[in-house]
Amino acid sequence: MAPPLAAPSAFIQQHNLVEQVADYLTQAIIQQHFLPGERLSEVQLSRELGVSRAPVREAARLLESRGLLISKPRRGFFVRALNAVELEDVFDLRLCLERHAIQRLSEHYSAEVERALKQQVEVLCEAAASNDGTSRIGEDLQFHRLMLHYAGNERLLRAFDNLTHELRLCITLITKTHEAPDTIATSHYKLLDALGSGRPDACREAIDYHIGVARDFVVKGVGDTGDHTHEDVLPR
Repeated sequence: MAPPLAAPSAFIQQHNLVEQVADYLTQAIIQQHFLPGERLSEVQLSRELGVSRAPVREAARLLESRGLLISKPRRGFFVRALNAVELEDVFDLRLCLERHAIQRLSEHYSAEVERALKQQVEVLCEAAASNDGTSRIGEDLQFHRLMLHYAGNERLLRAFDNLTHELRLCITLITKTHEAPDTIATSHYKLLDALGSGRPDACREAIDYHIGVARDFVVKGVGDTGDHTHEDVLPR
């Protein structure tokens, strides 16, 4: 006889708690409250958040699957420190996804889609003008997510969503000391121009250039700052 299931409410509450802790840790990493290479203390985090160690551990495992943390046997979880080669790999995959998406989108680009993307660029420009780096990165990635959404391939979008966590980390690693060019927000209008042309080759050239500039900027930033890591061994 199968064992009885746990009460649905208890399962949902526990699941939501893990997600809440994961969201907190994600924001803390993005805002560099935890530095690359820093060890996370389950004891300290559970005390600060007022939860048991179990949801902290599950949240850490979730962030490991998203590429934000790494685990070391008998030592615990550490904030991931990406080097230039790993950054190149992330942006290479991003380019593959977005190159295919923008070419698909160009085949059925409509006035409605154009309005939605243009509105998102305007939101991005406002975020860039506010000097809120976290918001700027979020709105930038949201524009690209919308582009993949309107491309009409849900699996393509899912792959991008899985990559977004690492992309956010990649860009965040160097924004504290290397600010993106002022034109990074308005450069998205060139993608809209390419889509509006109805030419797949123009779309491919535009996305290759757009992501290539971002990749070179981020990789150069890591190269200039060095592979800075911080290993803070806190009690577990």
